[in-house]
Amino acid sequence: MDLEKRNEAYEGGEGCLTTVIRIPVRIVVLLVVIPVRMVWDVLTACGRAIDRVLLRPLGRALEWVWDTLLVPVGRALAWLVSGLVTYGIVVPCQWLYRRVLTPLGRGIAWLVRTLVVTPLVWFCRTVLAPVGRGLGWTLQAVFVWPFTALYRWVLTPVGHGLAWLGTVLVVVPCRWLYRWVLTPVGRGLLAVGREIVAAAEVAWRVAGYVSRAVGRALKWLAWQLVGRPAAWFYRTVCTPVGHAVRDHLWRPARRAAVAAGRAAKAALVSAGEVVRRARRDAWRALVGDAAARQPLERAHVPARTLGSTTTAPGAAPAPEISLRKRG
Repeated sequence: MDLEKRNEAYEGGEGCLTTVIRIPVRIVVLLVVIPVRMVWDVLTACGRAIDRVLLRPLGRALEWVWDTLLVPVGRALAWLVSGLVTYGIVVPCQWLYRRVLTPLGRGIAWLVRTLVVTPLVWFCRTVLAPVGRGLGWTLQAVFVWPFTALYRWVLTPVGHGLAWLGTVLVVVPCRWLYRWVLTPVGRGLLAVGREIVAAAEVAWRVAGYVSRAVGRALKWLAWQLVGRPAAWFYRTVCTPVGHAVRDHLWRPARRAAVAAGRAAKAALVSAGEVVRRARRDAWRALVGDAAARQPLERAHVPARTLGSTTTAPGAAPAPEISLRKRG
């Protein structure tokens, strides 16, 4: 395994301690890691579903709002604020600095240099410098030289002796304790820690396999208990019943509803025509027929068509002259 190859970097050999610790540690870690890995897989699946269903559409909506609304508004506000700052603050400040503060500062600097700095420099060179040299020599003779001699001839030998004594009484025992006690104990603890880490890695992988197997088993059980009966019920019961309802109930009912609608429409049209006729007859009964009050016109004699003895109301009247030649 790749885990054993990686352990070769720090395992010089299989010792008794390593062999005794490895198997119990791996068993305990495996029992602890399996529930954690299963919970981790469930949380990972839920997180992916939430990301796919909620977070991605929400992110796209927020991105659209940002690109469509906030960015143009921000750019407009930035342009407006930049213009206000530039022409309301920066330009007046530049003019004030260039035209007012710079000449004023140069004048103040010239006055300070002429009235203060030059006299102070002359005073320091001619008065304070000799006095300072004398005070420095006096302080050095009173404070520095005695402490230097004390450090060189007293404190340094005492320090060397204390250092040798500390080395003999503290450093050597601590070095012996580190070499012969702490180092073996640390190596043992380091071996235990490495075994725990290796066992945790192996247990995590085994827990992943167990979690995957449990998930597949639950999926198969759900399909056998719910999915397969539901599919069989849908295929063998719902589909024929739906087809029968569609063919024997829905379509005839729809045809009957269409026919009833057409009949009702025709009945409404007929009823409207009857109402219109009744209203017209009632109006004629109350007011009278306008055609009766008009003067009688000359009755038109139905004319005959040419070459026929029958009469037609809409045909032009034929002349009463026979077209046959007289003999």
